Amino acid sequence: MKALITGASSGIGRDMARVLAAKGWDLILVARRENRIKELKDELGQVNVRCITVDVGKTEDCHALYDMVKDEQVDMLINNAGFGLAGEFTKTDLDTELNMIDVNVRAVHILTKLFLRDFIARDSGIILNVASSAGFMPGPLLSTYYATKNYVLRLSESIYEELRRKGSHVKISVLCPGPVNTEFNQVAKVKFAVDGISSEMCARIAIDGALKGKLIIIPGGMMKVGLFFRRFVPEKALLKLAYGFQKRKNDR
Repeated sequence: MKALITGASSGIGRDMARVLAAKGWDLILVARRENRIKELKDELGQVNVRCITVDVGKTEDCHALYDMVKDEQVDMLINNAGFGLAGEFTKTDLDTELNMIDVNVRAVHILTKLFLRDFIARDSGIILNVASSAGFMPGPLLSTYYATKNYVLRLSESIYEELRRKGSHVKISVLCPGPVNTEFNQVAKVKFAVDGISSEMCARIAIDGALKGKLIIIPGGMMKVGLFFRRFVPEKALLKLAYGFQKRKNDR
């Protein structure tokens, strides 16, 4: 079995590679930081690992990535690459936000479509898209990031239903964690107001859920409870709560 993981150089992507390697999966590690994925390859010496250095934020790189591996049997695609940016919408950098949309949305859309066509043709394969608990919520002060994760969640859900209606054996899952201890904080320039779970735990839960064909994977009991009660809060009240929560993160 073979998995391709984008954003494999750190955090959840790196730990998902470790989880899959422990299960005997061969890997294709994709990231911009070549040195990081080569270090990971050396660590995972017990399985076959291929490293590909591309920037999935570029449309041409997404197509080039697919062309490089389309003749191999990739059994699992993990769209993990992504980042965030905190701040008031009128004050955050537009170019950074557009790049975020390219990485968090456009790359996920392109790679999901290209690989899904192959998976459907052979009636096997797993897609794991990494979203966030942000996908269920509005996100003032992290508005673009939250919007991108809403997209990933709803796209994945819609594809799931299309596959179910076809009676397809292809599986699609979407990972929606709350705070996770990764490099996300430094990149987004925030600090979580509550303690995050470990990246290792998140990765293990994600891979186990995807292999079982679970549609929505939410690590952590507290996050599940919070999302359950979210549905009972009026939208404007939810916006006020979300703003206060994000403000505390930005001020820490």
